[in-house]
Amino acid sequence: MSKIDARLPRELTHQVSVGGVKVGGGAPVSVQSMCTTDTADPTATLAQIRELADAGCEIIRVAIPGAAALDGFREICAASPLPVVADIHFDHTLAIEACRRGAAALRVNPGNIGSWDKVDAVIDEAGAAGIPIRIGVNAGSLDPAFAEREDLTFVEKLVGSATSFVAHFRDRGFDDMVLSAKAHGVPTTVEVNRALSRELPEVPLHIGVTEAGTARQGTVKNAAAVGALLMEGIGDTIRLSLTADPVEEVNVAWDLLSAVGLRQLRPELVSCPTCGRCQWDLMGVASEVERRLSGVRSPITVAVMGCVVNGPGEARGADIGLAGGRGKAVLFASGEKIRTVDEADAVDELFAEIERRFS
Repeated sequence: MSKIDARLPRELTHQVSVGGVKVGGGAPVSVQSMCTTDTADPTATLAQIRELADAGCEIIRVAIPGAAALDGFREICAASPLPVVADIHFDHTLAIEACRRGAAALRVNPGNIGSWDKVDAVIDEAGAAGIPIRIGVNAGSLDPAFAEREDLTFVEKLVGSATSFVAHFRDRGFDDMVLSAKAHGVPTTVEVNRALSRELPEVPLHIGVTEAGTARQGTVKNAAAVGALLMEGIGDTIRLSLTADPVEEVNVAWDLLSAVGLRQLRPELVSCPTCGRCQWDLMGVASEVERRLSGVRSPITVAVMGCVVNGPGEARGADIGLAGGRGKAVLFASGEKIRTVDEADAVDELFAEIERRFS
């Protein structure tokens, strides 16, 4: 009897390198975002890339909408602290030139590039440059062989298109692919990526909900879809699209990776929802602690609890925390009391202890 392979789907994919970042083959799930600046302005673009790198972004994508965007592209690639992916639509010559100017990877949607001859020219140039291609598929870039078929669901059109594109790239001798099939709905995103993981188990998947909306709605959609997929072992790299500052995308991505137990960059905050027993400004204290934790780079769990009687016990799994009431707060670590402090000094005392123990 043959043994069942118990590895997670992301451990079975072919590993590619985007600059110095490994994607697939069991590598840590990487965090991506995209610049909102004009790529023709390398100063502004590099400033945003550095801000995103500081937030924890690991791969950055920039738009190349026309030839003017290529003018500063070589400078961006040379000076960027992150590997730069060139995002190309419609004009295959832009992709070819981006390869020659230092792109760490390309993102192209074969369905909107035009003829296969043009796609093949991009494949060959990327192969010569030794860089991977992310194949994108969405409602606007389906394979024409599937796009107009009324007997197929949208998910089947996405999966059919993606499978067709991957087969063509392989026939061309190109294997360093990452695949993304994007939709704005949660059920569709989950269904299509489950199907791709089954049909193309060796191809790394870039997952995320596209056009997810503003910060609150987009966070909920991405947490629901991407969180479910990650918990199933599906997904090698993520970009959580939000109509917001891209730094927020990166913050949400790291919070999600932490929440599903995959990676942790910064502290996790645990706080209770408050109730009638609460006798201190729990919401205010928790907000202030959250704000100050944004500057801490330590994978710890910090608790802010509303009850000095039950708080330390309920948050026993936290590395350190506070529980307050009646003008005092108990500072505790792993459920054990450290000392009692005045409520007014509680947050400062907490961060002094974090600095002492975890810096």
